[in-house]
Amino acid sequence: MRTTAELEERLARPSPGLVDDLGRLDGDIMILGAGGKLGPSLVRLALNASQGDRRVIAVSRFSEPGLAQALQDEGATVVAADVADERALRDLPDAPNVVFLVGAKFGTQGREHATWFTNTYLPGRVADRFAGSRIAALSTGNVYPLVPVTSGGSTEDAPVGPVGDYAMSCLGRERVLTHFAETTGTPLSLIRLNYAVELRYGVLVDLAQKVLAQEPIDLATGQVNVVWQGYANEVTLRSLLLAGVPPYVLNVTGPELISVRQAARALGAALGKEPVFTGEEAPTALLSNASRCHRLYGYPELTPAELIEHTARWVADGGPLLGKPTKFERRDGRF
Repeated sequence: MRTTAELEERLARPSPGLVDDLGRLDGDIMILGAGGKLGPSLVRLALNASQGDRRVIAVSRFSEPGLAQALQDEGATVVAADVADERALRDLPDAPNVVFLVGAKFGTQGREHATWFTNTYLPGRVADRFAGSRIAALSTGNVYPLVPVTSGGSTEDAPVGPVGDYAMSCLGRERVLTHFAETTGTPLSLIRLNYAVELRYGVLVDLAQKVLAQEPIDLATGQVNVVWQGYANEVTLRSLLLAGVPPYVLNVTGPELISVRQAARALGAALGKEPVFTGEEAPTALLSNASRCHRLYGYPELTPAELIEHTARWVADGGPLLGKPTKFERRDGRF
């Protein structure tokens, strides 16, 4: 993957399992938040896996110039709308299958009210509008507390313990969506994702940029989970078939525990730079156990070693980046 076109093609390449699962799914798929960092590749993946058998409806404000037209040219039914506007939400076409990607993370500090509106109140409005549809909603592993790095990570049955307004508002999203699922009989799946990576953003890009710039890498959060975004997108779409009442909860990440120190050193070796570290690894981190997901769908196609290799080459070549750091090293929930 050396160009944006090659990266986009890889992200939107469906597995036979996804094609089979979407073949069992009746009706159109609407993707809310189609203009975000995951949205465009998920729309393209749905289009490729559906093979023209349904409409894939992409809904977003589409602030990125040219994106709406590009998705339309590729076969999506594009609706430019702000779902936070009550009239715009009401006027959306009906759809039996809805993927909800809308969320706010960064800029929480000082604008907590806006974060809670987007992450907690708005999902309830969407669930009310699409009552009875299957809904796959993106959540986050941030709903879990920091756990010992020797624990294997939080499973779906582990107690939640969100830290900070972002994480608390995301748990609020889950609770509000669950309320509508229970009261209206709306089938729901909740995808607790951390951390999706591709070559333009993610934990590995954050580390590669710091290594290249010789900026200190804080080791307090010394271990992380990462997962190839193409796999995360596929699982999100396939989870529409798992949606139920009560909601089906699924952790989505890779099977490996990634050492920040070792990943930075591997990136440094590929980039010809010696990483600069500060601090020491704490005994706890935000970690998820996704063994349920792997039993259902297998392992991600790209390993951490392959992701590190691709990321280093991309950053060294000056490939385009999204400029959205994950801030994975924050331990206080302030994003």
